[in-house]
Amino acid sequence: MNIEHYLMENTEESTRLELKTDPEPVKKQALWAGIRSGMRVADIGCGPGKTTSILYELVKPGGEAVGIDFSRNRYDYAKNHYVEPGLHFICRDAREELQDLGRFDFLWVRFLLEYYLVGGSQLVENITKILKPGGILCLMDLDYNCLSHYGIPDRLEKTIFAITEILQKKANFDPYAGRKLYSYFYDLGYEEIKVDISAHHVIYGSLNDTDAFNWMKKIEVVPPKIGYPFTEYNGSYEAFVQECTSFFHHPRRFTYTPLIACCGRKPLSS
Repeated sequence: MNIEHYLMENTEESTRLELKTDPEPVKKQALWAGIRSGMRVADIGCGPGKTTSILYELVKPGGEAVGIDFSRNRYDYAKNHYVEPGLHFICRDAREELQDLGRFDFLWVRFLLEYYLVGGSQLVENITKILKPGGILCLMDLDYNCLSHYGIPDRLEKTIFAITEILQKKANFDPYAGRKLYSYFYDLGYEEIKVDISAHHVIYGSLNDTDAFNWMKKIEVVPPKIGYPFTEYNGSYEAFVQECTSFFHHPRRFTYTPLIACCGRKPLSS
């Protein structure tokens, strides 16, 4: 598998990202990081644009929000669904030079670095170039991504960990991206660094439709892309899907995912 390809790419990915984005936590997280009206904001890895539109509401009046994503599909979706003056979308790779976009007061990077096991720190260093001295960078990502479950059958848990190990090797996926965020700020000399840890997913009891769609879509899309052999299921992908479905829909199941948020201020001397 070419690591340049987005791991979750499929025809319903914009829909999945839209459904899983809850505006209230995004607002709370951005306000915690220091967003305010009048700022020029860049949403790096903006996906289908929902988060960018939420950030734009927080910088009104007088602010501007620019969503940046390397996926043409996500870019097309965003520019067609979120149309306001002062809200813009650009199809670019955040690992490339971005200085032509000008300087920003606030950079937002949420659920992007999990796709850069190799190159994550370099990506952060690159986007720092478009942040004004004294500007705010906010990084947010998951830890133990997709790995924390209780009541899970042994062979299913073993399979999920095995798939994750292959994803790290073949798809540049980082299930532990969250714990690394603070070090990026430290190494780049950021000031006023803050860290917050919360739960992104806490799933127990009945499974709601949004969580069902999100988790089942991951199961549908990811394993076939890496050609996982499903030896624990005698080679049967269908048996794996059936056991996943049974586990995630069982009300005794307990699943959680830690979310780590870090923010800091770029030194004025930069």
